[in-house]
Amino acid sequence: MARPWERKFLGYTVSVHRETRLRIAPESARRLADKVRELMRAGRGRSLAHTIKDLNPVLRAWITYFRLAQNKGMLEELDGWVRRRLRCLLWRQWKRPRTRQARLRALGLDAEAAWRTASSGRGPWHSAGSRMANVALPARYFTRMRLLSLLDTQRGLQCAR
Repeated sequence: MARPWERKFLGYTVSVHRETRLRIAPESARRLADKVRELMRAGRGRSLAHTIKDLNPVLRAWITYFRLAQNKGMLEELDGWVRRRLRCLLWRQWKRPRTRQARLRALGLDAEAAWRTASSGRGPWHSAGSRMANVALPARYFTRMRLLSLLDTQRGLQCAR
């Protein structure tokens, strides 16, 4: 027989803290990540707006189901991870260092920082998580592109109760 915080029920688990809190089970977050990865693979040849349009219903349905969860940290982490996946998608679409530099310059980076970031020999995932990529493509950029934030949506749903 296992303790309550070692179990999961309907995708939720209970915290070990003094007061009982509902949390999202790690397996549920992993399944969301797998689904997002699958959508991202399909989005490599499409515009970012089209990919976000396909991604939003999945995120909305998932956070609507888990609206009762009380672990803000996991939602912040998932939001950041989704944005990094989108930056990675853009990095792959831009392909060449010259194109990357031009796009980064258009997004507000100075010439030297844009060239250093664009000509980095690291892979797309590393580049998408770099400080300069975060400066050029911050969270508000994706908000303007109408990417759904899991944390903000959950807060809105909890206020509506």
